[in-house]
Amino acid sequence: MLTFIGLGLYNERSITVEGQEALRNADRAYAEFYTSTLIGTTVERLEDAHGIDIEVRDRAGVEQHPDDILAAAETEAVAFLTAGDTMISTTHVDLRLRAHERGIETRVIHGVTAQTATSALTGLQNYRFGKATTLPFPYAHGADGLPASVTETIDENRENGVHTVVYLDIKVDNEAATNRLEGDDTVEEYMTADVGAELLAEEYPNLVGVVVARAGSPDPLVEAGTMSELADREFGEPLHLLVVPGDCHLLEADALVELAGADRDTLDIV
Repeated sequence: MLTFIGLGLYNERSITVEGQEALRNADRAYAEFYTSTLIGTTVERLEDAHGIDIEVRDRAGVEQHPDDILAAAETEAVAFLTAGDTMISTTHVDLRLRAHERGIETRVIHGVTAQTATSALTGLQNYRFGKATTLPFPYAHGADGLPASVTETIDENRENGVHTVVYLDIKVDNEAATNRLEGDDTVEEYMTADVGAELLAEEYPNLVGVVVARAGSPDPLVEAGTMSELADREFGEPLHLLVVPGDCHLLEADALVELAGADRDTLDIV
């Protein structure tokens, strides 16, 4: 049995009761934190809280060399852990399909996602979000300006009047990040919202954005402004993301004004 467990958004306590039970009953546990991570805890604290050793795998260890994980799941109860919800990344879907090819039973135990938490914290309705996009570090995509994947997503969503979640790049033990920061044994880089807003301001200086920082933690932050304004602010510890509001219903506009300090005159209200 291979059970995919979403750990939630922040620390070792963010997991659901169902997920905690499955993890504590597992014979082995593996995890990946390159698609996202839990800022409020460590692997050691996760292990202590749930009474199990956790082997953290890098991208290659999940995507290219998962045979030992699958072999273990053929005869044992194996848990595979991710931050947030599970199955959000194609990495995890691929691993599940490989398990099915080998006749291994799988199970999915969900956790809170960044997008649903973002909807809850901002007051923007979840059904009114369009396609999401990820804003990479400039060194990671190697092109001048914003990647087309970012601008096309924002522009299309704005045309359709829907909101856009812009995930901000995370690099954990990434070769490009390691080459930039020589001497660090474990390289972790998290794009902050001011950096993301500065990059977006090159194309959209007056576009309204909403910063969501540390969703799922005891002190989440939600703050609105134009991209140029947000680029000059600080938002504290990661993880951060940005939302570009589309057309707002009156209730959504009221929420952004009250919960994020938005200027009502800058919002598109329908």
